[in-house]
Amino acid sequence: MSKINVKRLAVSIAIPLAVGIIASFITKDQMEAFSQLKQPPLSPPGWLFPIVWTVLYVLMGISSYIVYQKQNTLLSDCQRLYILQLAANFIWTILFFNLKQYLFSFIWLILLIFLVARMAICFVTVDRKAAALQIPYVLWICFAAYLNIAIYYLN
Repeated sequence: MSKINVKRLAVSIAIPLAVGIIASFITKDQMEAFSQLKQPPLSPPGWLFPIVWTVLYVLMGISSYIVYQKQNTLLSDCQRLYILQLAANFIWTILFFNLKQYLFSFIWLILLIFLVARMAICFVTVDRKAAALQIPYVLWICFAAYLNIAIYYLN
């Protein structure tokens, strides 16, 4: 087992957390309007979203750290997919909450699901644990797709 580089691990976790914090800051004024929308069955309470996303961002960071340690490059195909999906995730937040483009954000979310799945497949080629850490993320964004399309139809 290789030695953990605590600094690199911390940076790897901080990057997706920073993306999430910036996205939440940009969308914070839209949360009241979102809470007024008709919600589909199985909608979780609002307080759960930041908890889930924090856990997912931490898992993303750990996963990217593992891949980085194994490949020792920031610009591997796997890391490019990681950065691309992180950017797509960020853009979805703006499309859905700020622009209220519910149908387009659903289509964008399908793209995000594809990117995350592709990234996880790439991660499998480097380290199976790194890929396995993406499973909760894939499941959550699939659930988010259900919520997204349901909000589109209900509102």
